[in-house]
Amino acid sequence: TIDVHSGGGDLIFPHHTCEMAQIEPLTGKPFVRFWMHAAMVRHEGEKMSKSLGNLVWARELLKTHSADALRLYLAAHHFQVEWSFNAGLLNWAGRVADRIRQAATHSCGDEAPFEAQPWEEAFRAAMDDNLNAPSAIGVMDDLAVQILLAALAGRDVSNAQTTLRKLSQVFGLTLDAQTPEARVQAGWQNHLQKFL
Repeated sequence: TIDVHSGGGDLIFPHHTCEMAQIEPLTGKPFVRFWMHAAMVRHEGEKMSKSLGNLVWARELLKTHSADALRLYLAAHHFQVEWSFNAGLLNWAGRVADRIRQAATHSCGDEAPFEAQPWEEAFRAAMDDNLNAPSAIGVMDDLAVQILLAALAGRDVSNAQTTLRKLSQVFGLTLDAQTPEARVQAGWQNHLQKFL
């Protein structure tokens, strides 16, 4: 039995139904505990696919946008809702990524500490709500704005910045780092070795 099986929503039938029909009679157990079907991404009015040749390549987008912007852009769509590539929304994600980075790195004062617990709770509630990443990003963006306002007012925002960094890790944001975390780089290199 597999804990989590994912794939595009277009694979539910016949592909995943067929997998269950083959495996479950053989093992007598459920094939998968949790199915995570992602909705399709569209571009120029059609399903984005290699066979149609209408792909938007991450390597091209990274020439003009930060990796954090791209991560937020992808996560800004609920995994169960079909969406279309939108350059304007990608630009918005870039502004949010910049704001989060500024809030996480802004110098702070020593006045009354600004605490981020309500935002952390709202973030967790959003993610617990069927991985509602778009809402969670909204919570992070609002927290970033509040941190910046509190810092400008001379408040101690260091604890809130720690919280913002912790929440940002859920989406793999690098914030002020110039490269991905060492553990991510090591994991990627180990993965690549399987293909060499």
